Amino acid sequence: METQKKHPKGNQSPLVLTALRQALEPASVADAGAPVRACHRYLSNRLDHLDYQGALAKGWPIGSGEIESAHRSIVQPRLKRPGAWWTPDNAEAMLALRITRANGQWPTYWQDDLKQAA
Repeated sequence: METQKKHPKGNQSPLVLTALRQALEPASVADAGAPVRACHRYLSNRLDHLDYQGALAKGWPIGSGEIESAHRSIVQPRLKRPGAWWTPDNAEAMLALRITRANGQWPTYWQDDLKQAA
């Protein structure tokens, strides 16, 4: 497993798929009991998202640390206020606005919104 975890970062995801293919559960096993098949399918469907070398060259993050940090600094302060409660639709809309602002796209959002209203 440690060897396989290193392959995607080196843009060698096909090697991981080859190793997984050798351990695929039989078709008679239901998906719920076939974690190797689920992993193989997940990676196979996302090969174009696994260009870690390209992302690193562009200075993009490849880990989840920034997402987890954003969750603490953008999501939680607004949604976890004492006494606050949200319906799923309202929470999703609020988060979309907060993320738009955090990404520096607030002026563009309102310009587009005004264009659509006109």
